[in-house]
Amino acid sequence: MDLSGLLAQLLNGLAGASALFLVAAGLSLIFGVTRIVNFAHGSFYMLGLYVAYSSVALLGDAIGFWPALLLAPLVLGLLGALVELLLLRRVYGAPELLQLLATFALVLVIKDAALWLWGPQELFGPRAPGLEGAVDILGRRFPAYDLLLIAVGPLVLLLLTLLLTRTRWGTLVRAATQDREMVGALGVNQAWLFTGVFALGAALAGLGGALQLPREPASLELDMLTIGAAFVVVVVGGMGSLPGAFVAALLIAELKAVCIWLGVVQIAGVAIAFPKLTLVVEFLVMAAVLIWRPWGLMGRPQAAVRGVGAPEAPLAGAGPLAGTGWVVLLLALALLPLILGPGSYATVLLTDIFIAALFAASLHFILGPGGLHSFGHAAYFGLGAYGAALLTRAAGLPMGAALLLAPLVAAGGALLYGWFCVRLSGVSLTMLTLAFAQITWAIAFQWDGLTGGSNGLTGVWPPDWAQGTAFYWLVLAFVAAGLYLLRRMLFAPLGWALRAARDSATRAEAIGINVRRVQWAAFVVAGLLAGLAGALFTFSKGGVAPEVLWVGKSVDGLVMVLLGGMQQLAGPLVGAAAFTWLHDSVARATDYWRALLGGSMLALVLLFPQGISGFAQYWQALIAPKKGVIA
Repeated sequence: MDLSGLLAQLLNGLAGASALFLVAAGLSLIFGVTRIVNFAHGSFYMLGLYVAYSSVALLGDAIGFWPALLLAPLVLGLLGALVELLLLRRVYGAPELLQLLATFALVLVIKDAALWLWGPQELFGPRAPGLEGAVDILGRRFPAYDLLLIAVGPLVLLLLTLLLTRTRWGTLVRAATQDREMVGALGVNQAWLFTGVFALGAALAGLGGALQLPREPASLELDMLTIGAAFVVVVVGGMGSLPGAFVAALLIAELKAVCIWLGVVQIAGVAIAFPKLTLVVEFLVMAAVLIWRPWGLMGRPQAAVRGVGAPEAPLAGAGPLAGTGWVVLLLALALLPLILGPGSYATVLLTDIFIAALFAASLHFILGPGGLHSFGHAAYFGLGAYGAALLTRAAGLPMGAALLLAPLVAAGGALLYGWFCVRLSGVSLTMLTLAFAQITWAIAFQWDGLTGGSNGLTGVWPPDWAQGTAFYWLVLAFVAAGLYLLRRMLFAPLGWALRAARDSATRAEAIGINVRRVQWAAFVVAGLLAGLAGALFTFSKGGVAPEVLWVGKSVDGLVMVLLGGMQQLAGPLVGAAAFTWLHDSVARATDYWRALLGGSMLALVLLFPQGISGFAQYWQALIAPKKGVIA
């Protein structure tokens, strides 16, 4: 460690902070005005890099490089305007989670569109003409192009500040950030204001991607990697605050730079590899800021949003014949392996569906009745999965004991994380759950001695007596018991108190309900059942890897719940079955399965926002009176 090395790392951090700020600035503007958490914003960054690559190839390296960097944000701005006009304008009145589902579906469609246009390989761009070399700084060589990037961030911040403070359009944007309904009441055309803001945000993301052309290759994985970092910057800086996003980008980028500079340090005889902390430091910062100041370093508490959609509908209970129907279905599923014969692929797929259904139902328990929008439910699924693997491999326990104890590991994680989470609400709650899940993922990814690191833990198979059909029955029994427990609790005092806290926390407190304690208990119950699903997953696949803790797993759970329908008890089960079957069948049929899956989700959001089971219940209610059934 030396001062020249520290300066070099700090300069690298400044270059990375500029690119991160460009993406976060666009995301912050979009959320501040439209209140949509745009999951597809990382896709615009990725496309900016691809468009810049193709533009340079078309115009030529020497002449076309700099025009290409300006062309990419223009193209992405037009694409953003089209997305807002054709898709997002139709979901502004929908619940937040449906808006999130729509933007995530857009991620899948854009990823496969990029795959079709540019292929799966990484594409390396040329060096910037005139800035190919490096400069000497305290005896160290530093890329000249990175000095340009360092200057771009403050310049863009200055231009955006002038745009927002010296123009009428900017005044309207700032007003909408504070209270968009009031802006509409004063006669401002909100629709075109939203379109302009979304186009500007997409253009900023495209510019951020284009500027990275000489520094990193264009890759299909950049969308998810970028959106996670951008979310952190926006939340830490303050939703809707551009100066806050700039400060947060600097803070996080420089903390990572310092971690890299420190290297491996001996503290009290323990070797700590600080470079490994670069995967988790941003989420540690986000968690700390959200707990201390939920509206961010330079943000302010959001004004109440009026008229954002229909109120939460009551949870639909089971009809008089539903119990008999579930028993018949359970018996049919139990007899299915005897009909299909041993080794049938259908039983393998059904096992995956059962596990997914329990995971989705545990998320629905806090999501629908509780109104607690968790974006990190994979943490408890993964803790249960790793708990089962470690109890079996390290402690030598049999599978039965591991299946009973592993969910307690997940419940312990939910007990810890839930204590902090239930103190927040809205987007702050969502982002804190994401932070905790990513912290858990980073620990599993890097703790090679315990979790196997990126390779995970393998060789965790059921014993001989529980192979094949026996394991299918075992999973069916555990999942059925878990679903029954969740249903009983939803219509027990805890479930009613949870729904009362969701509908009006103030009134619930007034009648003696301890809202935080009820929500905390719900977090633990949901974590326990998600952990059971994770433990079953480990034995079904013969091992576990860090991917079970990644944000994509949490999004899968959200998609299952929303796909099936939030207001029906069968919703998460139907959604899990549909999602798992679609994922399996479409992925085996075409390389572009993401686009088909994303298109199906977009159609669902636009045409059947109540989900599959909700849509079926709606038609049943229409048909039932015609058959003489009392509605």
